[in-house]
Amino acid sequence: MAKALSDRAPDRRSPDPSSDRRKHAKPESHPRDRAPVHELELPELDRLIHERIRLGIISALATNESLSFNDLKRILKTTDGNLSVHARKLEEAQYISCVKFFEDRVPRTEYRLTTAGRRALARYLDQMEQWIRVTRE
Repeated sequence: MAKALSDRAPDRRSPDPSSDRRKHAKPESHPRDRAPVHELELPELDRLIHERIRLGIISALATNESLSFNDLKRILKTTDGNLSVHARKLEEAQYISCVKFFEDRVPRTEYRLTTAGRRALARYLDQMEQWIRVTRE
């Protein structure tokens, strides 16, 4: 049968040493009590391009007239599935175009950077340069 709470032995564990330190510690300041921090005026980055694989696809295509699926996969060191998901997002945004064809009965996929994609990359690079300037100041 279980003992009643009053019948139990008192807890004899040693006190928590950190509890004593907390009593004598300086109270933490609240963020709104601190001096105002200089607000940085940073541009909003294009989240579609900012992701690593998508930025890699756009950058690789910006320096090549076109690249095959296998070329991109090799350059970016990624998997088929990962590359196809990211390429599809860029294609849906009309940043890249995709052409599928057969070459000697072998299916091929080729990507090109569109005019919209080139403009989006230029805007993104301008925004990154702004981030860099502001952070170095």
